[in-house]
Amino acid sequence: MEQLWELILLVISLVIILFGAEVFTNGVEWLGKKLNLSEGAVGSILAAVGTALPETMIPVIAIIFGGEAEGAHIGVGAILGAPFMLSTLAMFITGIAVVANKRKRPEFPKMHVDTSVMTRDLGFFLIVYTVAILAAFLGNHNLKLIVAAGLVIAYGVYVYQTLNEEETIGEDHELSPLFLAKKSKSPSLGIILLQIAIALGLIVFGANIFVDSVEHLSKFLGIPTFVLALIIAPVATELPEKFNSIIWIGKGKDTLALGNITGAMVFQSSVIPALGIALTPWNLTLGATLSAVLALASALLVYWQIRVKKYLTPNILMVGGAFYAVFIVLVLTKVIH
Repeated sequence: MEQLWELILLVISLVIILFGAEVFTNGVEWLGKKLNLSEGAVGSILAAVGTALPETMIPVIAIIFGGEAEGAHIGVGAILGAPFMLSTLAMFITGIAVVANKRKRPEFPKMHVDTSVMTRDLGFFLIVYTVAILAAFLGNHNLKLIVAAGLVIAYGVYVYQTLNEEETIGEDHELSPLFLAKKSKSPSLGIILLQIAIALGLIVFGANIFVDSVEHLSKFLGIPTFVLALIIAPVATELPEKFNSIIWIGKGKDTLALGNITGAMVFQSSVIPALGIALTPWNLTLGATLSAVLALASALLVYWQIRVKKYLTPNILMVGGAFYAVFIVLVLTKVIH
């Protein structure tokens, strides 16, 4: 009975987090329009960071408020889970969406992507995430802290480069009405920021419940908290938001669709691992290291096609699904424990 209650609490926490994420993303997109940012900036920074926030708060809450050992395991699992899910499962789903809309695409299988945006995002990801993983093999924690600072600086450089794009959002960039001002076509900056703050509070509240539930369920199921957090956290909190990419693919906005994913990958492979490196011993298990290697391999394939072929096809995106499946099979067969 206790396990059933913990499962119910887990579902409730995810509902709270997802609702908070929806409200937050809506506010962040309006903020982007208010600031007249480029489509690349909205996709790669605001939308990406906004949809990444729930996944971000889970490790922060786990590390700060969870039990010392279990909290660190949940935190590291949630930190590594996001880049893994984004570079494999999210890419796979986006590739499927392109194939499903191929009749609308006269140049199929080539996608309508700004290769410079994709090259920038994936290039940053491959470098910073590799550095973050290699930091686990440093024996001195002070050296790890230097790496953490470097990752944050690297993300700052990425943001600077993205914001200096000249392109602005087109008139056809549709936004849902602001939650706190449904009838307003131009809500004030103050009401937008208020909505973002309220959404952040909801996400933090839901994340706190999530961490407690994962700790209890992992003991009952006999699955390490790290593995449970790595799989559940990103799929439940971030993947639903990435379905925005399917909508954008249907509208032919491939750069916005993929920028939403690759921008989140950069954020989740730099700023969030920096928190993990600073606040935990950052010692990675075999399963943690394997998830990172698979994430890098999947992203590298996409980067290779864009860099060498100068175009992107859905087939290369769908290979990510195979990488994700490999990890899940290893988990289910207890090879990873």
